[in-house]
Amino acid sequence: MNLTLSETQTLVQKTARDFAERAIAPDASAIDREERFPKEQLKGLADLGLMAVNVPEELGGSGAGALSYALAMEEIAAACASTAVTMAVTNMVGEVIAHFGTKDQRERYCPKLASGEYLAGAFALSEPGAGSDPGSMLTTATSDGDGYVLRGAKQWITSGSYAGVFVVWARTGSRETHPGTRGVSCFLVEGGTPGLKVGKHEDKMGLRGSNTVPLEFDDVRLPKSALLGELNGGFKTAMMALDGGRIGISAQALGVARSSLEKSVQYARDRKQFGKAIGEFQGIQWKLADMSTKLDAGRLLCHRAASLKEANMPFSREASMSKLFCSEAAVEICNEAVQIHGGYGFTKEYAVERNLRDIRVTTIYEGTSEVQRMVIARSQLA
Repeated sequence: MNLTLSETQTLVQKTARDFAERAIAPDASAIDREERFPKEQLKGLADLGLMAVNVPEELGGSGAGALSYALAMEEIAAACASTAVTMAVTNMVGEVIAHFGTKDQRERYCPKLASGEYLAGAFALSEPGAGSDPGSMLTTATSDGDGYVLRGAKQWITSGSYAGVFVVWARTGSRETHPGTRGVSCFLVEGGTPGLKVGKHEDKMGLRGSNTVPLEFDDVRLPKSALLGELNGGFKTAMMALDGGRIGISAQALGVARSSLEKSVQYARDRKQFGKAIGEFQGIQWKLADMSTKLDAGRLLCHRAASLKEANMPFSREASMSKLFCSEAAVEICNEAVQIHGGYGFTKEYAVERNLRDIRVTTIYEGTSEVQRMVIARSQLA
């Protein structure tokens, strides 16, 4: 892995950082407090080419690669995790359509996701009773000759109230002939399709500016052209998307953790107790040293996984290692940041309070820490 960033990667990183500091960070507290979906910020990201970083240029994307995407994601997350997760899912949707879609699907949806014509894309895999175990999903897509009829429900759908297109997984094969995940297919469903019902926004602990809703599919009729990828081959599509998505969540965790570390360093310089800055006390210094070391270690894991993906090499294990370490280390870093801030860290006046709430879910979505350990262990035992 080359640790020196290319000209393109440096430009993407600087572009994302400048926009984050200028147009996102000043509104981050209000976005959280008001549970405001960051429409203006997302449109700005689209104008900069950051909503489809790894989508080919001929489809409207930046085509800048997986590492550029990780760099951009860290910068946006350092300013506002809610904005970052919406950006992450939309990038993931555009990339999976670009990779598995037909020519018509790619040309129809990717440019709209990249340009901001679609404010967001949504990824609908989890169900009320099927999270870590997608093989137990109950949503079905039944062939009716002219197309498919989609019935069922999905849960925890990011940007579900605003998505222009949903990538939806449903069972198309019988459990007898296609048990587990072997009978699952993937479909593209446009927002506003008759029978698609968007539920109430979840009242979440963190990421409160990110829209999260349940979905219902009440006899949603889809044409044959809505099938994404191979019939009964949807699990492969999901795993490819999740592997790449785990790099994005790693970078998101790094951004939030970096924000907490930077604010802790500044606070340790400014806050005085017993006649001197608290940064002069060994107890605080050791916290900052551990936080900084974990952050750098996580960044190396994240960039390794992104570099492997960019080189078209196997990266599933490395993505899981990165997601596991970065998310858990980021939780520890954000928790220590609150501790360093003392009572002030427990108030909404300081961003470290929001960061701690926002970071907690990174050990859960895109595959829990427990699932990542399963993936890593299986790769060792294979």
